[in-house]
Amino acid sequence: MEYKAYDDVMLFMGVLSVKGFPEDLRSKLEENFGPIKSVSEPFPFSFTDYYVPEMGEGIERFFISFSNLISPDKLGRVKVITNEIEKEYEEEGGRKINLDPGTLSEANIILATTKNRSHRIAIGDKLYAELTLMYKNHGYLSFPWTYSDYKSERVQNTLLEFRKEYLSIRKEALKKEKELN
Repeated sequence: MEYKAYDDVMLFMGVLSVKGFPEDLRSKLEENFGPIKSVSEPFPFSFTDYYVPEMGEGIERFFISFSNLISPDKLGRVKVITNEIEKEYEEEGGRKINLDPGTLSEANIILATTKNRSHRIAIGDKLYAELTLMYKNHGYLSFPWTYSDYKSERVQNTLLEFRKEYLSIRKEALKKEKELN
């Protein structure tokens, strides 16, 4: 039996922050994951108050996409790195920046997490992945477990823009690969 290589995917992150997007954070992310392609406009995170005790009031949500495509099996390693970066922004034992990495493909959005639930799959390093959104008929379909912000039109529109970027980057990469062969 011959195994087929994974199709590369776009790395993106959902960010929760009470500190905006500090330049040193941007530098750390680019140092670890390559150039940032896009950063969405921040907006108040009002979908849940789950993070308020740890982060405080004034939490904003924004999304980052990266220019370099990755193999989807690297998501766990990315989550380990982002967890370490988060620790650098802790104050009084609480995170002030929360980095939620995920992968975006032609077909879906997958998020990495430290929390196990019935619908999540172990990916190593005591981490799990979940299918959060599925692309169908020009839009994203959510699931009962999909986070409420990922169900929102605002977030899905951002992810649809990232998907367009991904398809363009992927097309160029495949074209270059074909030229080399």
